[in-house]
Amino acid sequence: MPGSMTVRHRPSPNANDRRTAVSMLVLHYTGMQDAEAALQRLVDPSSGVSAHWLVDEDGEVTSLVPEARRAWHAGAACWQGVRDVNGASVGIEIVNPGHAGGLPPFPARQMDAVAALSRDVLARHGIRQRHVLGHSDVAPLRKQDPGELFDWRWLASQGVGLWPPPRPPAATTLGEGDRSCAVQRLQEGLASFGYAVAPDGDYGAVTVAVVTAFQRHFRPARVDGVADGETAARLAALVDALH
Repeated sequence: MPGSMTVRHRPSPNANDRRTAVSMLVLHYTGMQDAEAALQRLVDPSSGVSAHWLVDEDGEVTSLVPEARRAWHAGAACWQGVRDVNGASVGIEIVNPGHAGGLPPFPARQMDAVAALSRDVLARHGIRQRHVLGHSDVAPLRKQDPGELFDWRWLASQGVGLWPPPRPPAATTLGEGDRSCAVQRLQEGLASFGYAVAPDGDYGAVTVAVVTAFQRHFRPARVDGVADGETAARLAALVDALH
């Protein structure tokens, strides 16, 4: 539990035992009308969903599932070959109606609380910064949250997650239907960072979805699944920073 925060407790029954150590932090938006609607769903036994934490717009933090337990927040997902993302992660739900509700900005008080809570989670479990992820990173074919208006760059400046250092844009643009060694190199970079994409040299629907997810997190000014020079440069900078 975050030592400096006031935390309310609303236990959710939607959890089971972990079988693996925690190695990831996954951030979501709730995608529901308001905080109370989201909370009711997360504690409803019939919903089949939960998270470890919920952060309201005003920064209030609610504990739903103990971090020692496996919450049900990621669904069918994969990161760095790990397919039981629920079993390997802590999940934070951030109150926001999401894309269907117009994706309003995340208030400063809410972001401050997310940053503080996330730092505590990272410290407790020794989670690496590269494993601070959005739901869309681990489930790019299904999910968009927390979305391109979530301020990942600011969060990285607060010690939570990565942000790519500046690098000149690459010379080429790749998109759906392209088949080449350049596409394969792009896919290899995405896969080495953690995304679930096969380096087959074919820029198909999966690659479009993965590039879109990457852009939502690291290139939010362009979220279209087209790997322009800036997208490729940011990916290369992140991959190089891992070595």
